[in-house]
Amino acid sequence: MKHHDFTSGNIWRQLLVFSAPILLTNLLQVSYQLIDSFWVGNLIGANALGAVAVSSTVLFTVLSLILGINNAALTILSQLKGRDEPIRLKRYVNAFTVCLTGMSIALGLVGFFLSDWLLRILGTPEAMISDAVSYLQINFIGILFLFGYNFIGTVFRALGNSKTPIRFVVMALLLNAVLDPLFIHTFQWGIDGAAYATIVSQGAAFLYGLIVSIREKLIPFSIPFIPKREEVMLILNQGIPAGFQMMAISAGMAAIMSVVTSFGNDATAGFGAAQRLDSLLMLPAHAIGTAVNSIAGQNIAAGQWKRVHRIAFYAVILNTVIMLAAAIGIVFFAEKSIRLFISDPEAVTFGAQYILLIAFFYPFLGINFVLNGIVRASGAMLQILLLNIISFWVLRYPLTFLFAEWIGEKGIAYGMGVSFMISSIFAISYYRFGNWKSCELFKKRNNNEK
Repeated sequence: MKHHDFTSGNIWRQLLVFSAPILLTNLLQVSYQLIDSFWVGNLIGANALGAVAVSSTVLFTVLSLILGINNAALTILSQLKGRDEPIRLKRYVNAFTVCLTGMSIALGLVGFFLSDWLLRILGTPEAMISDAVSYLQINFIGILFLFGYNFIGTVFRALGNSKTPIRFVVMALLLNAVLDPLFIHTFQWGIDGAAYATIVSQGAAFLYGLIVSIREKLIPFSIPFIPKREEVMLILNQGIPAGFQMMAISAGMAAIMSVVTSFGNDATAGFGAAQRLDSLLMLPAHAIGTAVNSIAGQNIAAGQWKRVHRIAFYAVILNTVIMLAAAIGIVFFAEKSIRLFISDPEAVTFGAQYILLIAFFYPFLGINFVLNGIVRASGAMLQILLLNIISFWVLRYPLTFLFAEWIGEKGIAYGMGVSFMISSIFAISYYRFGNWKSCELFKKRNNNEK
């Protein structure tokens, strides 16, 4: 499979051709979650679905540092691709592999033993706590698989190949679709079965992706060796702020979940189902944001700034058009979609109401994804961290809390929606006037490394 050079050629075509497979990959990954939610909600019940929603929030929060390092890989490796330095590229692939493996194992152990404590901090309803702890602990056991197959996909996208990762996600999706009802219902493992189906599917996809990458020589993997200090320092300098970005986002979502849980089991279950639909609606913005990170990264490394700004302009237009169309489409099917996951009338009412109120605010959030993707491609991770802190902790959580206090359950959607609008203004302002263009990851080019 060919890796693409984005430093020349038609930008519109590159955005569409490169982001489309990422969108499909993300759709498959969300379908993976939807299948999980479908079987859990229908075979076990609304409380179990709520337990999965709360557990997933905790899992994402605790694992954010490694997710951030994975995101840093997209920036560093795409710039090395743009600089055309294959030897240094191979060394950084090794350095990321070593760092992510060690951190995944350590964090998995810590998370396993702290699962109960973390869930109780969020105020998880007592009726859900036992299922949530069990589900979360099993997922911590398999986090190496989760990060392994996500990292392989990230490397492919950094190199300009967004198609090959689809194969790994399809495998995980199909395997999970078979194992979920088998483990949950046939084996009578309940919510534990859903968790085991997840880690087995991700483990198989990771091993398959690793074998394909090595056998077909698509990624410059090598036998792991101790990386240079400068490589580790660059990874940490980029990865730690990127990790805290993810932590700011996920901890903010955890805080918002605490607002939701204060309204009881029905609101928690309904919000959990609505979040699955949210993830569908946001797929195009996620895909375009990931695509511009890689595309802009190559052009920034090559010093093509006019092209970088055209990429940003076209991507914002593309995001706005697609997100508005997606919002219009999902409004017509809100309640029916919620009923795919839960049948409790009160929970369905909350979930449908939430998705209807917030759908047309998502184009504003999409602007954040696109412009932050451009800025992140330069290596300005600390600046993106500050923007995310503003977005979640100065705007989203306080506004959600205040609106919920003022007008009740509907305030959750209104508070989040208003925060999307205001945070997009911050993103636009920093892109236009910020100093992110002065960031340099690699100050000197070593011609001997070509």
